[in-house]
Amino acid sequence: MNSTVISFQHRHTAHCESGVAANLMTHHGVALSEAMAFGLSSALSFAYLPFIKLTGFPLVAYRMPPSFILKGIAKPLKMRFHFETFRDPGAGTRRLDELLAQGQVVGLQTSVFWLPYFPEDMRFHFNAHNLLVYGKEGDDYLISDPVIDLPQRCASADLQRSRFAKGVLAPKGLLYYPGSIGQTTVTPEAIKKAIKKTVRIMLGPIPIAGVRGMRTLAKRVAKLDTSEYSLNYVGHIVRMQEEIGTGGAGFRFLYAAFLQEAAQITGIGELAKLSERLNEIGDGWREFALKAARMIKGREAFDPVHLAGMIDSQADHETEFFKALKAAIA
Repeated sequence: MNSTVISFQHRHTAHCESGVAANLMTHHGVALSEAMAFGLSSALSFAYLPFIKLTGFPLVAYRMPPSFILKGIAKPLKMRFHFETFRDPGAGTRRLDELLAQGQVVGLQTSVFWLPYFPEDMRFHFNAHNLLVYGKEGDDYLISDPVIDLPQRCASADLQRSRFAKGVLAPKGLLYYPGSIGQTTVTPEAIKKAIKKTVRIMLGPIPIAGVRGMRTLAKRVAKLDTSEYSLNYVGHIVRMQEEIGTGGAGFRFLYAAFLQEAAQITGIGELAKLSERLNEIGDGWREFALKAARMIKGREAFDPVHLAGMIDSQADHETEFFKALKAAIA
């Protein structure tokens, strides 16, 4: 049986791309936590995109688009990623095998729906799930999926189907791996620059992004009625926030952990205090998800106006938070 196995340490993380970035950099000698990878890339955000549909409903995102974290850590670490896509699935599989034979741990963008090691009730048509491949034994690839606690195996046909799934955010066989890395530590200057960028994203003038995007979503939710469509609409928001991987509350907690690390590296103690405030904001998003879920399941009366008010309140808290964050690093 043909076998290619690269020595690699699997680490279970909160989210896929930030976990892949941290684990891949650590494999290459850069001790990077998931929180630092997320914060350093300025990946925290909010977006309400009615022109992009997932299962018939608008895309609601709590972080920047796919590959933003990978590309975002490249500049402060003075490196670059090699990204490759393929028209032919067979070519994509051959290239993956070739890189593994060269001893390269390879990152992939995939569809959760076609990965057989995910429980059936967790499989959605979400095409921006990142994972790492560190070997192949026979017809099985050895997978380090950061959102799964243990390494996995995946048959070649299943992985190929996942890499070439159709639909929104179709991966087109995307694989990636790092080139040379010129900086192996994170500097205070890089952290301050990353924070400033996140503040600009969250407090910007675009009505569908940042805190303004939250208010736009709140207005849309307030107009919902009590029909099945409205229940499904709110259910979709909760799923985007807590299940599919855009991590509304989870990404706030992750950025809070980044601020704790940032306080130590920069010596700006106020960042640690702001970390605690952001954890409270994350709790607010979880409270919204819980309230919405109870209404959807009929345990409470469905009240779109009340839910819209909770989203507006989150926008208020995040506006205050990011203004304070801006002042802290001024």
